[in-house]
Amino acid sequence: MSGIPHDHYEPKTNGEKWLNSRLPIVGLLYDTLMIPTPKNLNWWWIWGIVLAFCLVLQIVTGIVLVMHYTPHVDLAFASIEHIMRNVNGGYMIRYVHMNGASLFFVAVYIHIFRGLFYGSYKAPREITWIIGMLIYLCMMGTAFMGYVLPWGQMSFWGATVITGLFGAIPFVGDAIQTWLLGGPAVDNATLNRFFSLHYLLPFVIAALVVVHIWAFHTTGNNNPTGVEVRRGSKAEAEKDTLPFWPYFVIKDLFALVVILVVFWAIVGFMPNYLGHPDNYIEANPLATPAHIVPEWYFLPFYAILRAFTGEVWVVQIASFVTGGIVDAKFFGVLAMFGAILAMALAPWLDTSTVRSGKYRPMFKWWFYLLIIDFFALMWLGAMPAEEPYATFSLIASAYWFGYFFVILPILGVIEKPLAQPETIEEDFNAHYGKADADATPAE
Repeated sequence: MSGIPHDHYEPKTNGEKWLNSRLPIVGLLYDTLMIPTPKNLNWWWIWGIVLAFCLVLQIVTGIVLVMHYTPHVDLAFASIEHIMRNVNGGYMIRYVHMNGASLFFVAVYIHIFRGLFYGSYKAPREITWIIGMLIYLCMMGTAFMGYVLPWGQMSFWGATVITGLFGAIPFVGDAIQTWLLGGPAVDNATLNRFFSLHYLLPFVIAALVVVHIWAFHTTGNNNPTGVEVRRGSKAEAEKDTLPFWPYFVIKDLFALVVILVVFWAIVGFMPNYLGHPDNYIEANPLATPAHIVPEWYFLPFYAILRAFTGEVWVVQIASFVTGGIVDAKFFGVLAMFGAILAMALAPWLDTSTVRSGKYRPMFKWWFYLLIIDFFALMWLGAMPAEEPYATFSLIASAYWFGYFFVILPILGVIEKPLAQPETIEEDFNAHYGKADADATPAE
């Protein structure tokens, strides 16, 4: 548990002592709820509870849907219609599951970008960050496989396009693609594989989330200043922290309620807004949709995948150097996964000794541009693979890689940061005034 000095659970009754000596679950829960938390956490820190809620929501609704779903190419689409029309409350459960995936990704993207701005990836939290990136990759895999299950037109052709990417891997690509599909093309074996993995991966995510929470409970939470909690004594630590319960639990629950009001409004009044019309047509291998588009949360990386064509000089150089092994298709795959890897490597690419972006004036503007770049890539991923979108995608992709591999390392050398508070208590008092009874209220 956290290295910050604090009171630990002490069993009082004989029953508590008996249980604690055999299975210290109560002590674990107590230490989790009462963990000292930096008192200056702002509203950007509420998305953790939203992510936990989404995970539980997706698992529960998914289990119910599985009871009525049939993973067979001749029956999958009809079983979805059966859920929507004949199962009591089935339409609502499916709409909650569909839109719950979008809420999950909204929360995870805000969570990631908050971590990038406030330097939550820096020492000693590198392992916490890497585990978070693994959770994100598992989320992407789970969401992709779940999108295939309704067996609509976009499901089928999306699976065909994405699994085809593995075929671009030199020498072993065809074997990997065949193994993944269970045959030479997307068919019943593919649907069964994706169904099994879609059901399994959420529990892998749940296990990783436990490790993720364990990791940041060990190192302590980051905070907007990036200044660490004082650990010399319990009295000093208490000046910088508050117990997670009730202060932050109530704050998080309030934020969750507000977010769920918006979520339920979408589920109730516009549940298909984020869906694609072609996916309400049963899969037909003989009819290709005019424009194959993945779900919105894949679009930024889909744009990066498509940006690197055979006309791009970087691709041409890579192809020449490798003797044609790295062609445009394979380079696009490397770029797509490389864009995610770049985020994972942030702890080692950021050379600044200052953790929080609040005190880095040059960093702020480059970071804000990265957010704009992310939304631009999302929009470009939904556009046809033609000019001028192809050029814009290449420029936006170049900035994404440039930010992580060039800008972050250079900024740490040339940037002059602002003065930071000595302690979390100092920052808290500057915003909210001292908590002492005889203190003068802050202006």
